[in-house]
Formats: sequence, C-alpha cells, structure tokens
Amino acid sequence: MAATAEKLVPWIRTLLTAPPASVSGLKLQDYLAGIPRLESLANVPSGTPVLVRGDVDAKPGAAVGEGDIRLRSMVETLEFGRKRGWKQIIFGHIGRKPDGSLNKVAKRLGEILKCDVPLITDWLDESTTTVLPVVKETIDKAAPGSIIMLENTRKYGIERVLWEAGPDDAEKVAPQLAKLVDELSTKVANVYVNEALSAGSMDASSTVVPAGMKQVALGAYVAGEFDKPMQRCMNADFVFFSGLKTDKLDDLRAVVDRGVVKWVFVAGNFVLALKKADAELAGKEFSMGLAEKPENAKQPWYIERSRVEQAKQLLVDGRAKGIQFIMPVDFTLGDGTASPTIGPDQQQFDVGPATSEHFAAAIGRYIDEVKKRPAGSPPPAAFYNGVLGMFEDPRFENGTKNFMPQLKRLKDAGVEVYIGGGEGGAAMEKYGSPDWITHCFTAGGTVLNALGSAPVPYLQALYMAAKK
Repeated sequence: MAATAEKLVPWIRTLLTAPPASVSGLKLQDYLAGIPRLESLANVPSGTPVLVRGDVDAKPGAAVGEGDIRLRSMVETLEFGRKRGWKQIIFGHIGRKPDGSLNKVAKRLGEILKCDVPLITDWLDESTTTVLPVVKETIDKAAPGSIIMLENTRKYGIERVLWEAGPDDAEKVAPQLAKLVDELSTKVANVYVNEALSAGSMDASSTVVPAGMKQVALGAYVAGEFDKPMQRCMNADFVFFSGLKTDKLDDLRAVVDRGVVKWVFVAGNFVLALKKADAELAGKEFSMGLAEKPENAKQPWYIERSRVEQAKQLLVDGRAKGIQFIMPVDFTLGDGTASPTIGPDQQQFDVGPATSEHFAAAIGRYIDEVKKRPAGSPPPAAFYNGVLGMFEDPRFENGTKNFMPQLKRLKDAGVEVYIGGGEGGAAMEKYGSPDWITHCFTAGGTVLNALGSAPVPYLQALYMAAKK
C-alpha cells in the first residue's frame, strides 16, 4: 500500500509528541512485546530485498576489532539473512554532519563478513525525493545472500527533517517524508530490520521508513540488549551524565521525571548550566565563561539563558524527589590550571583534582547507603555515560582517568555497573579493564532514552508498524 501524507501525519505527530509512560500507559516492556523479532522473518524467501537499518556510525581502526564494535554487533542478524539468501541493503548514518562517508565502514564490514560490500554513494535525488535507478539496478544484479550499503543517510536533508520539528509541523513535513517512504518501500525493499542500537535520534530512516513496510523486525543484537542488560539498567538509581551540548538537560529531565534515579553525577560542558542554576537558587553568582558569551552562540558549547532556567527547574523538582546532584567543585581551564571559578574569557575542558576527590567521597556515601538497604532489595545498579572532559587531549584526561577506578569500586561493592559505550567505553578501554564493569552498551544515548520517561523513537516506530 502506497504511503500518503494523509496517513503519515498522525504517525509523525505521535513520534514528535512522545507521551511518557505515565500518560500513554506503555512502558518499555510493552513496546518490546509488540515488536516482531528476527525469527519472525525466517520464511522470507531467498532473493528478497531486505532493508536493514544498520549501526554503521563507526570509525574503523587499522584492523578488525578496532573501532568497529557496532559493525560486529550486526553480524548475527546479517548472517541470519545471508543464510536465507536475502539481499540485504544496509543504510544508516555516520556522525551528525552530512558530509561524512561510510566508505571505510563498508570496507570494514566486508572484512568482518568476508564478502564484498559495495557502497552506493549517491542513492537519492533530493530535488524530487526519488531513489535513483542505480539502487534497483544494483539490487536486481546482486546474488542471493549479497550485502549492499547505501551512503550516509544524513547526507540528505530529508533524513534530518524531524530533528527540529514539533507536532504542529506534521502536516508540513508529511508529503516529502511520505514520498521517501514510498520510494524506499517500492524500489528498495518492503521488509525492514532495525539492527542499530545507537540510532536514538529522530532520523527518518529509523522512525518514519518503517511506516511503509509490510514486515518489520528487531535485529538479534538490539533485541538481546533490550531484553537483558537494558532491563537491569532500567533499575539504576545512580547515573553519571556528561556531555558538551545542553540537550543533555533534556535527557536528564526525562530521567528525573521517571522517578527511579536518586543519585546524579554530572560533568562536561553542559554542567555549567546546572552550576549557574544552583548558584542563582542560592542567591549567588557563577560565571560560565566563554560558554555564555553571545558572540559564541553558534558554538556547540554555548549555553543559552533558557537552558539555565531549565536547569533551575530541574534541580528544584529533582531535589523535591530526594535526588542528590553531585557537581564539580573545580575545573581545569584552557591553560591547564585548576580553579573553582571560570573567568569571563576562560573555558573549562575538564574537572579539577578537587572534583575527583569530591566525586570519590560521594561514591563512598552511595556505597554506604547501598550497604544499609534491607535484605532482598533489588540489586543496586549504576549507569555511566560520557567522559568528564576532553580526554583525547592528555592535558584534559585526568578527570576521566581518575574516575574510571570508581566504577570498579562500585562493582566491587556489589553494584551492577553499566556503561553507555561511545566515549565512555573508549575511556574504559584506555584507563580500565572490562571486568571493572557489568556491561558496556554500544550506545549511550539510546540507554538514556530508555532510562527516561518517553519511548525510544525507533522502538515506538517499530511498534506502530507492527500494529499497522
């Protein structure tokens, strides 16, 4: 059935409204129960094109096993399809910018699977939202069991159209999105598998394209992560947040609203909004340095005044729920010095040594509190995401380097410790050991979605597609 703008409007509105479980009545488990798994496609005939939303946002290193954990996470699903003779067309994004290429990713996936994975570099005519003929020609010529990859979906504006949209924009964006859905379902494939744990953004490929599919399923790896470690992580009452951009405040707001977390550790550039908010609530002042100067408004680390107000409300509401917010007490500045304050022409790049001690002491208090819990209480769990500073620069690595042993300390105390992957996973590999933690995900943002009060966007899309 052809996708139409009229049919897509309520779909888009639902995605952009994303009511919390307290309103919709649907919890994570409900979405998972309503989504078919890979095994439901076992009878799809050989030679059938299958569109795979892949976890291709990777930076492969020199050899297999370096920087390609997300690609390796797709192997079970891709081998499932190869054994059945499907022609699998993988598509997805790399980074946030449209100029990124999946050339190295396609090559590495081929090395992992021991087969050729051709990359179609231009597959969509943006002026007409039409899938180019080369795609169907390549699929038609491909042998059963072949793997094909489409270039970075974010190369095309249509993939990113929902990023800044709201529910009231549904009618405006629906026609172009409907055209994309129709083109992909008629010219590429009408069977769809999501094997991209990290694809938590409002990308059209993961949230809208399922609307036009005859069959959808959750990939083996993603299903395994949500069914097992994610369920345990949902019980986390301790979270560590860090990040550059202030949109992390939205994630933190959702986690606070869900009402499970009681200990919140925060670092990174976005914590400056919380520090300023905390100071103003106490009738004091706090300078965010260069991060609050209007001339830096286009920088990703700029903090708008509205975000400080959001942080104020978050602190007030969170503390009313009994949440403890543990924030830095000093910062490492651009010249390498540590200071409890940030001058108007300064910028923070890491936490300072006093903060490392402050965090360690707070973790000690958390462990003491855990030990006092009644017998039979649920196992305590902690979720760590991000890094404390610009750790790729040796001048600003100490905060992260000093914090990694604290995760081992938590695990040794009987706390289940989960890491969101990405930079956090890289930091653990660099400064720690796998046995210091319970589990490392390949996607911190998606875990934050799950820990929040609104549904994970692509799970919501697959759920709606299965009910359609």
